[in-house]
Amino acid sequence: MYQKRHTSSYYLSHAVQTLLLYAVIIVGLLLFCVPVYYMVTTSFKAEAEVVAIPIHWLPHEFKPENYPEAFATAPFALYFYNSLVVALAVVASTLFFSGLAGYGFAKFQFPGKNLAFLLVLSTMMIPFQILLIPLYVLVHGLGWTNNFAGLIIPGALSAFGVFLMRQFCLTLPDELLDAARIDGAGEIGIFARIVLPLLKPPLASLAIITFLASWNNFLWPLIVVNKGNLFTLPVGMTVFTQPMRSPYWTYIMAVSTVATLPVVLVFLALQKYFIQGVVLSGMKG
Repeated sequence: MYQKRHTSSYYLSHAVQTLLLYAVIIVGLLLFCVPVYYMVTTSFKAEAEVVAIPIHWLPHEFKPENYPEAFATAPFALYFYNSLVVALAVVASTLFFSGLAGYGFAKFQFPGKNLAFLLVLSTMMIPFQILLIPLYVLVHGLGWTNNFAGLIIPGALSAFGVFLMRQFCLTLPDELLDAARIDGAGEIGIFARIVLPLLKPPLASLAIITFLASWNNFLWPLIVVNKGNLFTLPVGMTVFTQPMRSPYWTYIMAVSTVATLPVVLVFLALQKYFIQGVVLSGMKG
């Protein structure tokens, strides 16, 4: 009888915990999805519906023409192009240099390695706002203001990326690399043919994080560029809304909806490797 009561109590407790877990997940999902849903539906509304009370959760007057009209009010296509070029260049350079540096810190011995790695990690503790003025002075002195070099090169390497790649490279067996060396493979060949394929999960995770950060970056492009033909999307949207006494929220929401698509596409393309990276990180922890 006691065992039966104990079993019933256990299943009841487990059911309550599961119910609470699902409740938390549903609340979190709503907190993330409701603003996105409102943004998308507002992009198809008439302007008067945006401020209507009670809120129109569905557009009463469906207006898909808001999208071409929004893109006709400002050179948003150019802003998209600039943001895409910068984001892809930053992602490519970050993956390349972070992979090489992480592999070097993990698998090679050289004087001052630990100190150098400590210095790399220490840069993660410095807020970007502190580096803003000296970085701008440096970029201006090199003549990189108002061109793509000033937008791309300062973000071409990530201390977090080096740290992430090093941690994964540490798990690679040295015997595998030594066997390749015995077979006559050079260090570049070992990195390209053996190490890189094994680093796909962390590289995918780093690519998503870096793309999102670069795509949404506002402060640095605002400082380093003042020519309209080089504005990235966040800066361009801010400039677009400034002269308006009463902003066209439907246009802003339409552009914002389109602006989320590249991030979603990047995540969908890399989600398999991203999930593998998260799983592997948990196993190593």
